[in-house]
Amino acid sequence: MANRQLIAGVDSSTQSVKVVIRDATTGELLREGRAPHPDGTQIDPALWKTALDHAIHEAGGIADLSAISIAAQQHGMVALDLNGQVIRPAILWNDTRSAQAALDLNREEGGNSEIARKVGSLLVASFTATKLRWMADNEPNNAANTAAIALPHDWLSWQLQGGKDLTTLFTDRSDASGTGYFDPTTSHYREDIVRLALRHDSEINLPRIIPPNEFGGTSISGIPIAAGLGDNAGAALGVQAQRGDVVISLGTSGTAFAVSDTATHDPSGAVAGFADATGRFLPLVCTLNAARILDAATRILGISHNDVGQLAMTSKPGANGLTLLPYFEGERTPNRPHAKGVFAGMNSKNSNQADIARAMIEGMLCGLTDAVDALIALGVSVNRILIIGGAAKNPAIPVIASALIGREVIVPPTGEYVANGAAKQAAWALLGDLPTWDLGEVSHFESTPTPEVMDRYRILRDNTAHWDH
Repeated sequence: MANRQLIAGVDSSTQSVKVVIRDATTGELLREGRAPHPDGTQIDPALWKTALDHAIHEAGGIADLSAISIAAQQHGMVALDLNGQVIRPAILWNDTRSAQAALDLNREEGGNSEIARKVGSLLVASFTATKLRWMADNEPNNAANTAAIALPHDWLSWQLQGGKDLTTLFTDRSDASGTGYFDPTTSHYREDIVRLALRHDSEINLPRIIPPNEFGGTSISGIPIAAGLGDNAGAALGVQAQRGDVVISLGTSGTAFAVSDTATHDPSGAVAGFADATGRFLPLVCTLNAARILDAATRILGISHNDVGQLAMTSKPGANGLTLLPYFEGERTPNRPHAKGVFAGMNSKNSNQADIARAMIEGMLCGLTDAVDALIALGVSVNRILIIGGAAKNPAIPVIASALIGREVIVPPTGEYVANGAAKQAAWALLGDLPTWDLGEVSHFESTPTPEVMDRYRILRDNTAHWDH
């Protein structure tokens, strides 16, 4: 097709970077590529750019593109000096060293209700503002030399532009809403919180907020670069979530988020009041432990992910009394950064592979069922439950999720929904209208509710809260 316009969507996640190249009008997938990221909770951002270059090369290059958009993991702190040089390795969302800094900032900003009013969320260790405070307290010279702060997605967009002029940094409101110094209801930064976090009054360059359907700059080779977006907003856009949809995304972390017309301000900290990528809102609950629990199950049991699911389905709901609290890396919701995982109720009857597999999947999903309940408790409308992410294709996940949540769940076809959301945004900026692409056939699952499993999980969750320190 002579007039075909191609666009690229990028998902720079914690574990890897994915690039999809699609037809802007039809959404047809034409090429794709990927490259891994190193493990850890901090990283030299240059490694993200190297991985992106590899993934672009694997996807056949981008010389023929009409537009590109980058989505990436939220919250990560990239501190830059006046010359645009990275001051220290980026501290990622899953780094909990700033847990005390979060408590301090919440208190200094007037308490939980006041900070939630200002930025939509109670600050926890994942938020960028808390990482700034940690740097100010532990690396004061780095804090004093900070001239600009970027997030992973806007740093990569800036690198495509050449990465020299700090004034060309740009971002979108969805990713900015996860910093802890941005008000999603007004779409403006709270620079007073930045100054408080860094403990100095020097002017800090923060990325410009670009509307979701506009370009923020061009690459060195002249390709228009769309605003970009946070990974959760990208997933919502990619799966074409509508008002009343709750999307459970099972990646390294687990998230449950809903598309809403109204902002949320939850002083309990359970629900983060984020923005979405269309001008609406994306109240979200995040757990640190999702796919990594399945990874642990494969190591413990010595079998594949799919076999873990098949094995779990041979066990009864409740795993014959075995319950897992899946806080392998601490936890964000509830805010227990120093917690550890706990198996409870183990006896000679349930000390077998099937019950262990079932308990591990149930434990992971119980935390996300709590997340859905937190959204409902805040008044968020819930019409449909969708499950996405690599773990969604595990045969036990949708069946057990439906039983725990007590509702039908819908599983779209496996896809790179964050990258697809970014591609959709690029097409929106290019064509002027937000496209609707065919997602393919979805699967529906409805199981007999098992509230007794949730009851036992919540007792374990609450009875171990005092173990964390």
